[in-house]
Amino acid sequence: MPFASIKRGEPVGYGGTWISERHTRLGVVAMGYGDGYPRAAPSGTPVLVNGREVPIVGRVAMDMICVDLGPEAQEKSGDPVVLWGEGLPVERIAEITKVSAYELITRLTSRVSMKYVD
Repeated sequence: MPFASIKRGEPVGYGGTWISERHTRLGVVAMGYGDGYPRAAPSGTPVLVNGREVPIVGRVAMDMICVDLGPEAQEKSGDPVVLWGEGLPVERIAEITKVSAYELITRLTSRVSMKYVD
C-alpha cells in the first residue's frame, strides 16, 4: 500500500469531494469499483488496515481507495487490508453502502484474491 502525506485543506478523490481537516497520512488501497467494491461507498466507510479500523476518504476510484490513517500512522507497505471479513462484517458495509451483503460478495471480480474459510 503506497502512502501520501497531505495538509489540512487538501482535497482527495475525484472532484475533491473530501477535504482534509488536519495534516494526515493517507494509504492508497489497490481496490476500486473495477474490482467490484461499491462505487457508492461514502467517505467514512470503514476498512481494517493491519487490524485497525480507518475510514475511506474521497470517492472510490476504478482501481483504488484512499483511507485516512491519521497523522501518527504506523502502518507500512504490505500490511493487510480487510474491506470486509473477520472484524468487519460484510453486513456492516452493506448497511453503509445500501447494497445487499450478497451483492457485495458476488460483484467481486477475478482481479480480487479471496480467502474462503470453512
